[in-house]
Amino acid sequence: MNILLIGLGGFLGAISRYLLNELVIKYIPTNFPTGILIVNILGCLFVGLVLGNSMISKDQLYYFFAVGFLGSFTTMSAFSYQAIELFNTNILIACSYIILTLTLTILATYIGINFSK
Repeated sequence: MNILLIGLGGFLGAISRYLLNELVIKYIPTNFPTGILIVNILGCLFVGLVLGNSMISKDQLYYFFAVGFLGSFTTMSAFSYQAIELFNTNILIACSYIILTLTLTILATYIGINFSK
């Protein structure tokens, strides 16, 4: 059952990541990868909220939302690719993207965990 929950969550998470990224690209046109930055911040906030509530028990919500949905919603592969692309054009912007992503996603996870307690 856990495998099905992870698969369904992963399916919905990947689609949600794509749609949110496209929405941000449409309404915030920029060369900066704002869409994936927002996705990763939200994903880390939500994983903090879920794990802050269910760290002790790995229930169905944990497998569906934390492992499945958020595991495919957030994307380090897109982050790393975009960082390399930015390095090829502007090292300062690339460094700022990396620092912003790491700082804000860790902060969002921390806030999510503490908010859910």
